[in-house]
Amino acid sequence: MVEQLRAAAGEPVEQALAALAAALARPGPGESARVRVLDVGGGSGTRAVPLALRGCEVTVIDSSANSLAILHRRAEDAGVGDRVVGIQADADRLDTVTGAGSVDLVLCHHLLEEVDDPEVVLAGVVRAVRPGGAVSVLAVGRIGAVLSQALVGRFEQARHVLDGADGRTGEADPLRRRLDVDQLRTLLQTAGLTVESVTGVGVLTGLLSGAARQAAPGGEADLADLEAAAAVHPELLRIASDLHVVARRPGAEGPAVG
Repeated sequence: MVEQLRAAAGEPVEQALAALAAALARPGPGESARVRVLDVGGGSGTRAVPLALRGCEVTVIDSSANSLAILHRRAEDAGVGDRVVGIQADADRLDTVTGAGSVDLVLCHHLLEEVDDPEVVLAGVVRAVRPGGAVSVLAVGRIGAVLSQALVGRFEQARHVLDGADGRTGEADPLRRRLDVDQLRTLLQTAGLTVESVTGVGVLTGLLSGAARQAAPGGEADLADLEAAAAVHPELLRIASDLHVVARRPGAEGPAVG
């Protein structure tokens, strides 16, 4: 258990989720005090199991039976099988598997890029989270994708991502859309959520060659410091590979998040 927590501790999204779980914790003994997490499209449990190791009670909704089987094995191997539940369902049907206001934290990671209608999914997310509860959204960044395509010489695809209505590289793109910071903010605010923070994940690291990383003694540590600063810089975070947004359902219950 300790080793798994240490492995997760260095990853910025895991750090943010751990902080959210701590902020949303309710006073009280035993299971009644556990933070209730809903991981929509959480698949094999890469986020769910670390949260369960931190004492959360996690329900994972996913349409893939195979992914949920892996989730079950991973949770059992980690010793948290009693705190992780997997339910096979589509992301746009959350009302059929969760009660209104029944969870403290909803994860919606790498999902809005793939679903038919992100507005419908977010409506279900807002219904599920309690007033004062938090929503964590992780999405592929549109501007970061422009840079990544251009850096490998895919200039036509980069132009499609930049100019196309949905930020796709073309008809063969497996993603339905890519989103920039403003589009993400608008989606969440329209759904009725208050955006607390926007952070870039992989702002500079994906742009650098191996030679650049090793250019100076201590370069990796210096790069980590620079990446951490870039992740919250209001201009630089826009070019991140992924965008991490923390939002909250307005309401009187629970402490503010952020």
